[in-house]
Amino acid sequence: MSAQEQTSPNGWRVFHATGNAPATPPRLPEPPPWRRFRGAPAQPAPPDDPEAAQRRLGPHDITLQLGQDEIDTVNAALLLRRPLLITGPPGVGKSTLAYLISRELGLGRVLEWNIVSRTTLRDGLYVHDAMGRAQAIAAWQAGLRNAPEADVNSAPESSDRQLPPVLGDFITLGPLGTALLPYDRPRVLLVDELDKSDIDLPNDLLHVLENGSYDVPELVRDAADTARVHTSDPSGRATVHSGRVECREFPVVVITSNGEREFPAAFRRRCLPLEMRTPTREQLLAMVEGHLGTRPESTEDLVDLFVQQVQAGGTHSLDQLLNAVQMTTAGGFQVHGDGRKLVEMLLRDLAKGR
Repeated sequence: MSAQEQTSPNGWRVFHATGNAPATPPRLPEPPPWRRFRGAPAQPAPPDDPEAAQRRLGPHDITLQLGQDEIDTVNAALLLRRPLLITGPPGVGKSTLAYLISRELGLGRVLEWNIVSRTTLRDGLYVHDAMGRAQAIAAWQAGLRNAPEADVNSAPESSDRQLPPVLGDFITLGPLGTALLPYDRPRVLLVDELDKSDIDLPNDLLHVLENGSYDVPELVRDAADTARVHTSDPSGRATVHSGRVECREFPVVVITSNGEREFPAAFRRRCLPLEMRTPTREQLLAMVEGHLGTRPESTEDLVDLFVQQVQAGGTHSLDQLLNAVQMTTAGGFQVHGDGRKLVEMLLRDLAKGR
């Protein structure tokens, strides 16, 4: 990056919240010296997943949903190679932001790590199918015992079939582990609803987020120097040297939280905070039109009703609004007529549990 680009007011901004897929992916700004990594060997570019992006963002261009301050926060996270910690009420599009960033920057398939109370750091890094490996070794040994002696020591193709199972075939990298592979361009990792995790998980993440690397102990202890393991991408494989994985480009990490609990200060220090609020009436209209490709006749009435309920203190999700618009359009119901009870059910207050 040239000195002029660094001093230009917009030179460091590569994300503008348009949601438009680029013809040529933009070049990301250089990371600061303390966020540079040297992982190897370089992995092939990840696959794309346009269907998942379309489900999240809709088939049409996304109208601007973030203010300039929020856009600057995203760009700062991209430049500093730090995770984004996104807070806000359910259904305001926190997880959708990961797909928006990926589509606009051309970063390929989003890796999703959905957190529950039982989730551990190892779940995100890798899984070792020890039982499957033990069964494969037992089957291989049984095959050696049962094979005729002439077959064991004869043709090369026969001996190839009798090679012992390799450890890498029974290790699958999780979403976090896959995101930290040495790609030339960063992967996008969505860590969804981290506030639902066990109290220790945010602290367990500190080392990985700081160092951009981790070890797979089973591979460290293995006699082989390299292993071909499975990844979280469909049919994906990756080569791991000496049991250690280190990124080349720190992933774009989008962590969402519904605010159910506070995170430790040490964890928050490593993240850039971004609070998302309920979209305005104009933004909601644009989002409905973006998802459906049109603005049905009942849309404005439903959006007004949705906004009134939110302003009254209710907990509502954009999915509810889209469902209501779709039902009144497809079923021909009237918002204030024969479809009133159906609309009330679809736009019910989620905080009331019914």
